[in-house]
Amino acid sequence: MEAWLHLNAQTEELVGQHCRTEMRVAVIGAGVIGLSSAQCIINRFQPTVKPLTVIVYADTFTPDTTSDGAAGFWQPYVLDEGKPEEVKWNKETFDYLLSYMSSSDANEMGLFLQSGYNIFKEPVPDPSWKDAVLGFRHLTTKELKLFPGFSYGWFNTTLMLEGKSYLPWMMAKLKECGVKFVEKKISSFQELGPDFDVIVNCTGIRAQELQPDPELKPARGQIVKVYAPWMKHFIVSHDLKAGIYSMPYILPGSKLVTMGGIFQLGNWSEENNPKDHNKVWEGGCKLVPSLKNAKIVEDWTGLRPVRNRIRLERQTFESRPQTFEVIHNYGHGGYGLTIHWGCAMEVSNILDKIVQERKPSWKIPSRL
Repeated sequence: MEAWLHLNAQTEELVGQHCRTEMRVAVIGAGVIGLSSAQCIINRFQPTVKPLTVIVYADTFTPDTTSDGAAGFWQPYVLDEGKPEEVKWNKETFDYLLSYMSSSDANEMGLFLQSGYNIFKEPVPDPSWKDAVLGFRHLTTKELKLFPGFSYGWFNTTLMLEGKSYLPWMMAKLKECGVKFVEKKISSFQELGPDFDVIVNCTGIRAQELQPDPELKPARGQIVKVYAPWMKHFIVSHDLKAGIYSMPYILPGSKLVTMGGIFQLGNWSEENNPKDHNKVWEGGCKLVPSLKNAKIVEDWTGLRPVRNRIRLERQTFESRPQTFEVIHNYGHGGYGLTIHWGCAMEVSNILDKIVQERKPSWKIPSRL
């Protein structure tokens, strides 16, 4: 009798795993990482995996995500610390976005070209992304005279991708494809496991709440947005000894100019701080004195999900009567908009491996 029950349990598990006729994917998180992951999955699998259900769960949607507050400046960190996969994902994202520059969607996406300066106090190696951007070159002596106290620098044209426009655009595209959105805080993977084959974890700094990760830390940033329509070029100043984003930067957007220069590792506060406001304001005005005449519009504070390496990998959860897979995609620091599409493509690559392993669980029509 015990043997029969054991055999019956095994049979039920196999039925749960291999007789499903629908592929169900849950994406947790509705920032740029979550929405782009959902979009890549739809683009790749909707034509071949039928039926395909994709549902995005989040307790915060645009315009209240971290991605909405970001300036949207496409630029990886100056030093990539030997992470070739991230160099690849950054370039894939730039090329994908650049392909939209000649599209009528560019304005609605919040996408436009932006040229400007990275300036340093000492010579530094060329960045890994110099061939990804447009027109990368070193600054001339005459140009460096514009920036007292800095002796080295680069000029290039890059992209701006404003999250406050890009996220609504992506959500509209996803809804057209049948993706559903549910406003709900997910407390554990097991909460969704029984109803989904694959869960994509795009929860940013909140990933700690779903699974402990000692490598994941918040890096608080505070920015000041001002009205200064005369500012036409970005200026990012660097002190490599002080660390990333610790020096003033100025990023002109479509309507407002973003001033920044705060990077506080381990600080969980999302409240605006008057001392940090003063540091950003004074630092930006010292870099470009004409900003003293700018009208301050607002302060905004957000938490960058910092990790030594982006966590982009698969994890299998055993949960009878079926197993489910989690694809983690978080830890993008202050460059989520810069790297999002390359990471989303990698999510779809991992999902493809899962689909191939589970054939004939899902009805995949022949491509012949």
